[in-house]
Amino acid sequence: MKVQVGESGGSAARHEPAAPALTQLFARRCFDGSDWLGPVLLTVTGAQISAVEPCEERQVPPGVPKLHCLVPGFIDVQVNGGGGVLLNQQPDVAALKQMSRAHLAYGTTKMLPTLITDDLRVMQQAADAVAALLQADPAGLTHTVAGIHFEGPHLSGSKPGIHPTAQIRPLSAAELALFSRKDIGIVMLTLAPETVSPEQISALCAQGVIVCLGHSNASYPQAMAAVAAGARGFTHLMNAMSPLTSREPGMVGAALTAQGTFSGLILDHHHLHPASARLMAQYLGQERLVLVTDAMAHTGSTLQQLQYGDSRIERRPASPGGALGGLRGSDKLCLPDGTLAGSALDMQSALHHLIADLQLSPELGLSACSRNPALLIQPALTPADLPFGVIRPGARADLLALDSDWQISQIWLGGVAVTMAEQGTATAAHTLTDKELL
Repeated sequence: MKVQVGESGGSAARHEPAAPALTQLFARRCFDGSDWLGPVLLTVTGAQISAVEPCEERQVPPGVPKLHCLVPGFIDVQVNGGGGVLLNQQPDVAALKQMSRAHLAYGTTKMLPTLITDDLRVMQQAADAVAALLQADPAGLTHTVAGIHFEGPHLSGSKPGIHPTAQIRPLSAAELALFSRKDIGIVMLTLAPETVSPEQISALCAQGVIVCLGHSNASYPQAMAAVAAGARGFTHLMNAMSPLTSREPGMVGAALTAQGTFSGLILDHHHLHPASARLMAQYLGQERLVLVTDAMAHTGSTLQQLQYGDSRIERRPASPGGALGGLRGSDKLCLPDGTLAGSALDMQSALHHLIADLQLSPELGLSACSRNPALLIQPALTPADLPFGVIRPGARADLLALDSDWQISQIWLGGVAVTMAEQGTATAAHTLTDKELL
């Protein structure tokens, strides 16, 4: 079976006869999530990688595709929307599929759809939609959803960003019950540690919730106490959080010094100055850096404006020198007053910005796009889940073939080849018209 992803005016999704259960791919270079291998012959059985073996090109069996570079599929743990839909505004299965399809075009083979601070009813609707999708397709062959990320509502009123302050509130029993559901896959929760106690964080972690810290004015001791209680990550580092200063390290200082934690960076060149981004990425290194998009409905669509509450989110096209540090960056999303409002970023562009603009190593970027986000959410995986974010026997066959410029030339989702109607580049915008992935 092939998955056809259409462009604006392009072909609709189509079904083709099922591919053989056994697939082989040859790669001159293969990044396994940590290190380069190659040349290798990779065997996929069903949705699972069954073998990764050294192989010279002259030994490749006839008919086996020969690829320049093979890497794990990208994992994005912060996706508010895509393909023209925003999860808060359309918390249903159709929106989840549209978001999946939009981001899959840029190499995201697993994602956590993210709900911005909202009322309990909308939170429950989004959770019900995720549960329905996972029940209908637990193998994830028609979508890329791995669970859900609740960004809020237990945040700091002093660092709300675009989160509606009227909905920011303390953790209640009803929300704890929602976060503890076992039918919604991986549950990630961004919270502010000055509003949620270490005891509450421990209780959340005991339920399998992946706790991240963000939208917070917490002190360094408060942030470190949350890490000691089980918090594993920091949401969009340096944005909407207490800064690192000479006598108060703040949340940024905690993120840098708390070993065993992960930090997300939004590399659209609007959220972070390239010099700051380079410094954070270099310090976090290949073991702790996670690239995220914080994507809104605009990613993977030509959407220009989106009504948001009593305001609107505007898309300002990228231009040479239009972003921080004089770089082009991705399109900028902001409110009319210039306040940043998520991003139009995709994971392929984030990797491109790290390698081409920040001049950092491909190994750092690829680990931050695959293995590290997988490690961040690993405690929430069940024994039945195949490992992902890596290329090794026993792992899920979510794979990307990249060319010499690090652009995607082919995608496999659970061992199934995804055919793009027109493969885009790191800066191209895809307009997706069909709601269904398959």
